[in-house]
Amino acid sequence: MHSKHFFQVLRGSLGRRFQASNRLTPGLSERTFSFGLRPFSAWGSPRESDADAETPWCRHVVSGVDLLRNPKYNKGMAFTEEERDRLHMRGLLPPVVMPMELQIERVLENLRNIDSALDKYTHLMALQERNYCLFYSVLEKRIEELMQIVYTPTVGLACQKYGLMFRRPRGLYVSMQDRGRIYSLMKNWPETRIKIIVVTDGERILGLGDLGIQGMGVAVSKATMYTACGGITPHEILPVTIDVGTDNEALLEDPFYIGLRHRR
Repeated sequence: MHSKHFFQVLRGSLGRRFQASNRLTPGLSERTFSFGLRPFSAWGSPRESDADAETPWCRHVVSGVDLLRNPKYNKGMAFTEEERDRLHMRGLLPPVVMPMELQIERVLENLRNIDSALDKYTHLMALQERNYCLFYSVLEKRIEELMQIVYTPTVGLACQKYGLMFRRPRGLYVSMQDRGRIYSLMKNWPETRIKIIVVTDGERILGLGDLGIQGMGVAVSKATMYTACGGITPHEILPVTIDVGTDNEALLEDPFYIGLRHRR
């Protein structure tokens, strides 16, 4: 399938998926979580009997170690004494309450001790996976300095090595193998209140040519910039990579390449 037509199918499926998800049904209730951070809005899951129920569906209160492992709500050592007791985190963190400002300085100090731009990128992406609040606070405080690490030119090198560096999903991967079931694939994404999608097929990445599925690095970095510079809540942005193959011979022969191994 031509990638342009593939995108049209994807766009239609995304529209149906997220429009259906945003309808207020009897089984939905809006909740706001802040924990002293920029507030996040989330929807309760529909009942199993609802016509618009989606899978997977669940409803639970996040606390303790699960909260600390959730990048949306984790704020590291900035949780107060009262929050640590109420959210069952006593003993899971060192006893000192470290304000966010001091945590920001600690991250910046660690970055100063890293020489390679790619290693700085890896360090920041690992932080983003753990703690949205701290990551975006650091980025907003040093946006001029760190934009060249999180976005161009460093992200180009990260895309070239994306298969080797891949650790966890950062966006949605749609391949030619998903033809005819894209709507079902969309339901696997955990967020439903999507306002922006950043889509690439990886054919032309920052003047580096065809990087195939590894163009996801650029989509993720652009989504990051929309939050840091535009104030859009991170889980309202969806990076998407359409994998229709690659004409890059080096990638086709790379054992660590994570995309489809055939030509476009």
